[in-house]
Amino acid sequence: MASPAINSASTQSGLIRRWAARGFSATSILNAFQPRDGWRHHADIPHQDGPRGLLDVYTPAGASGAPAPLAVFFYGGSWQSGSRELYRFVGASLAAQGVVTVIPDYRVHPQARYPDFLEDAARAVRFARDNAERWNGNPRHLILMGHSAGAYNAAMLTYDKRWLNAVGLDPVTDVKGFVGLAGPYDFLPVVDPVLQTIFGGANRIDTQPIRYVSNGAPPALLVAPHKDRVVSPNNTKRLAAHIRGHRGKVRELHYPKVGHLSLIGAFSPMLRFLAPVLADVSAFVRNPSGIRQP
Repeated sequence: MASPAINSASTQSGLIRRWAARGFSATSILNAFQPRDGWRHHADIPHQDGPRGLLDVYTPAGASGAPAPLAVFFYGGSWQSGSRELYRFVGASLAAQGVVTVIPDYRVHPQARYPDFLEDAARAVRFARDNAERWNGNPRHLILMGHSAGAYNAAMLTYDKRWLNAVGLDPVTDVKGFVGLAGPYDFLPVVDPVLQTIFGGANRIDTQPIRYVSNGAPPALLVAPHKDRVVSPNNTKRLAAHIRGHRGKVRELHYPKVGHLSLIGAFSPMLRFLAPVLADVSAFVRNPSGIRQP
C-alpha cells in the first residue's frame, strides 16, 4: 500500500537520508510515496518481443465518460540503463491527474545502439495508440514525453518523421504534443567513449533532434533546471529557439530549485515542493494547443 505524502521539507530530507543509508534507491523511496489513490496499474504488457519489450500502463481510477489524454513516457539512463518499474511514481502521479500514462521499456547499450532504441520507442507508441481505448485513453490525443535520454527519444520521434513513419504514424497528424524534461537535443561533439559507440561517432549530425525541427511540428513543453550538471540546460534553450524560428508553439520553463534527477523526482508527492513540474506538465498534456504563439 502506498504511504501518505509527507509535507515537511525537512522531514522529507531526513527520511530520504535515512532510507538511502539503509540501501534504498532514490526511485524506490519516491515510489513508496506515490499518490495513494486516483489511479490503477496495469503491469507487464508486451509491446514487442524480447526481455525489454514490456510496458506498464497507469490509468485514472474509475475512468468513464470521455476518453482521457494518452501520454507515452520514456525514462532516461544514458541509453545504458533504466527500467519502467522505477518510474511508477511518474505514471501514478500523471494518472491521478487524469492522464492515461504508458511507460515502456526499450533496448539499451550494450545490447542496442542508435537507432535501435528509437525503433523500440516507435513500436511502443504504435502499440499504445492502437490499444488506447482498452484503457479509456484517446488515441487522437497522444502526447510523447520523456526525461533525459528518454526526452531525446521522444524528441526524435516528434521531429524526425522516419521513426513513426516506419510504424505507420505521422508526428504532424498523430502527435498532439511533446514534453521534454532535461533532454539532450543538440549535444555534439560526443565526448564520452561509450556514447560515441552508441551513436556511431563523435559528430553525427543526423542523430541530433534539433536538426529535424520544421514548420508544422506539434506544440512542445520544454522543461529544465536552471543548473544541470548532467545535461546542459542550453540544450533546452537552443531547441526552444529553433522551434520559435520555425514558427512553432513552445513553452520553455527553467526551475531554480531542482537538478537533473530531482526534476523528475518532483513528480512524486514527496518532492513536489521543489517545482511545479507535475502541474505544468498536466496542464500542457490536457491542452497542448493552448500555448500562445511567441
